[in-house]
Amino acid sequence: MPPRQRRSYDQYCAAARALDAVGDRWTLLIVRELLAGPRRYSDLHADLPGVSTDVLASRLKDMEQGGLAERRRMPAPVSAYVYELTPRGRELLPVLRALAEWGAEGLGERTPTDAVRAHWFALPLLGVVGLEAGVLEVHLPEGEFHVRVGGDGAVSYGDGPAPEVPDARMVLDAGTAVELGRGVLGVAEGVRGGRIAVSGDSALAKVLRAG
Repeated sequence: MPPRQRRSYDQYCAAARALDAVGDRWTLLIVRELLAGPRRYSDLHADLPGVSTDVLASRLKDMEQGGLAERRRMPAPVSAYVYELTPRGRELLPVLRALAEWGAEGLGERTPTDAVRAHWFALPLLGVVGLEAGVLEVHLPEGEFHVRVGGDGAVSYGDGPAPEVPDARMVLDAGTAVELGRGVLGVAEGVRGGRIAVSGDSALAKVLRAG
């Protein structure tokens, strides 16, 4: 099948060029999923409720052609294909963080038709929990994700429990996570109010509890 001819704004402008690459519907949400780590096609489809298989396949192909993502085969015994971001694709993390911060004000009451996944709360929480180097495991009723803070302050997140023993664990609900992301609630304040539980004896856990 020949590559799809992508529409362009045909404007000599950095913002327009960026939107040429990631402005299609679903593309940035696919980036959000892949920022959490390599994903199989079926996993992507499951965590992007509402996207058709045709559209998902088309967007992934566009991202491959644009140098944002690549498809590779996992080593045996898994023997499955996964999609993952290239270094160029991972550079979109601050873009997604800014969008999440800007969009946090639009999160009102959750409606019955709103899908939710635990790791969708990672982006707005990165700036809140990235105060000390270490690995934080976050538990919500909807699931788990983990945040990794490097010694240089670089942050990343992954879906599910941390692959190693985390330096701290945090338990909260979705409503509390929304308030943290909006900046109307601090972690230490949530701990004192009984809305957040932080466990662990590491420097990261102590910083979170102390605020």
